[in-house]
Amino acid sequence: MTSTDKILEATPGSVERAPEPNKLRGDLNTFQLLFGILAFNGPLVGVMAFLPLAIGYGNGLGAPAAYIAAAVILGVFASGFLKMSRHVDNPGGFYSYVTLGLGKELGLGASFLAVVAYYTVLLGMYALMGVLISVYVAGTLGGPDIAWWIWAGILQVVVGIFGFFNIELSARVLTVFMCCEAILILAYNAAVVVQGGAAGLSGSSFLPSHIFSGGVGIALLFALLSFTGFEVTAVFRDEVRDPDRTIPRAAYGHIALVGIGYAVSTWVIIQAIGPASAVAATASDPTGSVTATVQTYLGAVAVDLVSILLMTSGFASLLAGHNILARYLFNLGVDGVLPRPIGAAHARHGSPYRAAILASGLIGAGYVLSVIARPDPSILYAQLWGVFGLALQILFLLTTVAIMVFMWRARPEDATLWHRLVAPGLALVGLGTTMVLAVSNIELLIPGEVAVTITVVVLVGSIVAGGAYARLLKTVRPAAYRHIGRR
Repeated sequence: MTSTDKILEATPGSVERAPEPNKLRGDLNTFQLLFGILAFNGPLVGVMAFLPLAIGYGNGLGAPAAYIAAAVILGVFASGFLKMSRHVDNPGGFYSYVTLGLGKELGLGASFLAVVAYYTVLLGMYALMGVLISVYVAGTLGGPDIAWWIWAGILQVVVGIFGFFNIELSARVLTVFMCCEAILILAYNAAVVVQGGAAGLSGSSFLPSHIFSGGVGIALLFALLSFTGFEVTAVFRDEVRDPDRTIPRAAYGHIALVGIGYAVSTWVIIQAIGPASAVAATASDPTGSVTATVQTYLGAVAVDLVSILLMTSGFASLLAGHNILARYLFNLGVDGVLPRPIGAAHARHGSPYRAAILASGLIGAGYVLSVIARPDPSILYAQLWGVFGLALQILFLLTTVAIMVFMWRARPEDATLWHRLVAPGLALVGLGTTMVLAVSNIELLIPGEVAVTITVVVLVGSIVAGGAYARLLKTVRPAAYRHIGRR
């Protein structure tokens, strides 16, 4: 017992303990946590940019069914994931799960992979947002033509400020942005349905001949990648109200909203363009084809509103992603893998403020490299998003195996055969199939042969580096090794 604990116990009427220096604090409810997950996905970006890819490059008119199938796979995965969460009493996300199930070496390898994944996708999103703002200011508003990386730097400062404070401040902002996006998406869906689409409403998307046509595997791959951010439910464990209830509600709510919502919106896009033309239109111009239907069914003002909300959606994704990356760095600091000061929580805000500053610094370093290398920011975004998507698939697979091993070895009393074997086994089949599809169609995820080679080296190297560092810690700093994953 620490001296502070003794003082508190000896003080008459004391009802509140001093805050722990390595414990994050927050009071997020189910809706705030849910909106935080959805914000990372960027629902409007998904509808405008990613859903048409599933139509044009996937199984065509049957694409809506891919999102239902992906929701089923993630729902089965969540069954074991959430049951195991009761035995993972720290907010390490995939890092903690893999450590508990597969050991410290693979656990630290998974954490390194997660850091690389979220870092790369943030760099890509900042590049995309810098381009969007630059084009909007110079083209639409007639303002100065400012380089994309300057706008990205300004965004990073704003996001960094939010990351410094308590998570509830970010949650309020994300809630507002998510509501605006949801209203616009619902308005678009309703307008298309009420007006009967381009050639009358059709249910042909749900015929088996269309569901299993074309590149059904590609559609499933894009659909599963639309559920990014799922692990946020575990990463924010210390910052939610009643985690044993809030986390499952938010997780299943996320799966249901994304699965059903994206399936409906994909069907609506097909109806808006017309089933006879939808596949060709979305394959030749994914975003442009959807934007054209927005103008047709909602008018030019709605198109302008989409441009604005795409930027706010991107900002929300950046804010959510920054919070996730900061918490991974924070947990590595708490565990002594990184310098322990990084794992300090702010005394007043209960936020991972030092880890948030470190995350901002790493992003800033990425800007410097971007300015020197002078890449095309639009291609850079596509490549880095693909890196993140592939890394996420690896993390899902590792976590699924970790759940199976832990459940079978520990046999928790509250876990049935479904949780121990059936659910993780089914999830492993679904996610493993998706992983094979991702690798065999990697050029769709990561444009460019050089980029593919670099991606494989970086992702595999991060896992190997994490495992090697864990072995090194076991030899030179055994106390730090024992704390990996806080086990």
